[in-house]
Amino acid sequence: MNVRRATPHDEPSVLALLARCGLPSAGVRDHLQTFWLAEEPEGVIATAGLEVYGEVALLRSVATDPSCRNRGIAHQLCREALAEAARMGVRRVYLLTETAADYFARQFKFQEVPRAEADPRLQASQELAGTCPQTARLMALAVEELIDID
Repeated sequence: MNVRRATPHDEPSVLALLARCGLPSAGVRDHLQTFWLAEEPEGVIATAGLEVYGEVALLRSVATDPSCRNRGIAHQLCREALAEAARMGVRRVYLLTETAADYFARQFKFQEVPRAEADPRLQASQELAGTCPQTARLMALAVEELIDID
């Protein structure tokens, strides 16, 4: 398995994976430069991306092909994306999830926060502005917590 940054040529593969996983694709093209991919000879098998808005970011599009799950791939890609956020000077990372709140809390120490407490800069995100359903839970992680991620 090869882990690397996405390039513009990866957009069709990323969009296809997100569709297979039932995740929204709005805004992917605008933020593809801050996506990480895992690929095997058959193609892209997992993604994790960032939307960066100054000192805040949205971790998004964390997806693993169903045939490749439970191998720690999503964890590895999230670590890459979160480390990149720290390098870029991000102070707080948010995410939206309907199904993986326990995973992100356990693996990365994200904590659920009310949507009303979202940093206003995130309103530029298509995901927060309406692509993700209102039932999606908003979670946040302070960058100083990133130091302790294993």
